[in-house]
Amino acid sequence: MDKLDEIRALAMRYTDAKHPGMSRLSIYSVIGPTELSALVYNPTAVIVLQGTKRTIIGDQVFEYGPGQTMLVAAEITAMGQIIEASPDKPFLAIGLNLDPAVIMNVVLYLSETRELQMQPGFAFSVANVELIGAWQRLLALYERPEEIPVMALHLERELMFRLMLSPHAEMLRQIAGVDSRLSHIRQAMAWIREHYTEPLSVEDMAAVAGMSASVFHRRFKAVTALSPLQYQKHIRLQEARRRLVSRGADAASISFAVGYKSSSQFSREYKRLFGDTAAGDRSRHRWRDARRQRAQRRDPGKKRQSIDTRRGS
Repeated sequence: MDKLDEIRALAMRYTDAKHPGMSRLSIYSVIGPTELSALVYNPTAVIVLQGTKRTIIGDQVFEYGPGQTMLVAAEITAMGQIIEASPDKPFLAIGLNLDPAVIMNVVLYLSETRELQMQPGFAFSVANVELIGAWQRLLALYERPEEIPVMALHLERELMFRLMLSPHAEMLRQIAGVDSRLSHIRQAMAWIREHYTEPLSVEDMAAVAGMSASVFHRRFKAVTALSPLQYQKHIRLQEARRRLVSRGADAASISFAVGYKSSSQFSREYKRLFGDTAAGDRSRHRWRDARRQRAQRRDPGKKRQSIDTRRGS
């Protein structure tokens, strides 16, 4: 049994596990392919153990599977779906929400001081044996919960150290705050999410980041693969979809609630992002929910498993 097999077996045993001393660590599992869904990533590190996922960020498409890692440095909007999974071989992944203080603790021991190039806010790579081993040791604490108060932080630092030796090093240094440009972009991203219903200009956003409009636009797109106004549009459309599926309001009233002045423009942009009209999307979700409820009535003990939450993996 190789390292990936060992950590896969661990993850299968502890899919539903959660410990307050490791609250930022999650095991994700899904038993079949999913539809393409919208999500917003937090800064996170993920390793896939089984199955395959497709993620679309801007106009870039990534597919990643067993032994591959994804690192996200900022609150990136994306579309994601599981494309390879089954009840016998579910999609499995481990995710860790990143703590800049833990990363900085590791960075301080490294001698790298050169000026960083502005990096995209996301990256994918193949994990080596040492990195997989670090994930395994962290996850194995679920088998020895009495060790978590002492060992969890130590093993998280080891994981960050292994990631610092990977192609993700510069991105991690940016997350840690070594490069303040990313933190300024993230401040603007947070401000956009708070004010997404308002008519915003690039100049407004740039002022929040403390940059000129041209520099801000260039750096923002380098991080998110979207222009600032495209990012705002994605936030609007994702919130519209959430309301459309969870509430009974009509598409026109939702479009105005999330900041659109024209329902026809909303309809065009909704279909462009999600591949269907708002009405068609809602009908499909209702049909899917009704089918799931019928299945649960037939087998009330059947466990639901989910991977694609609104805060994605």
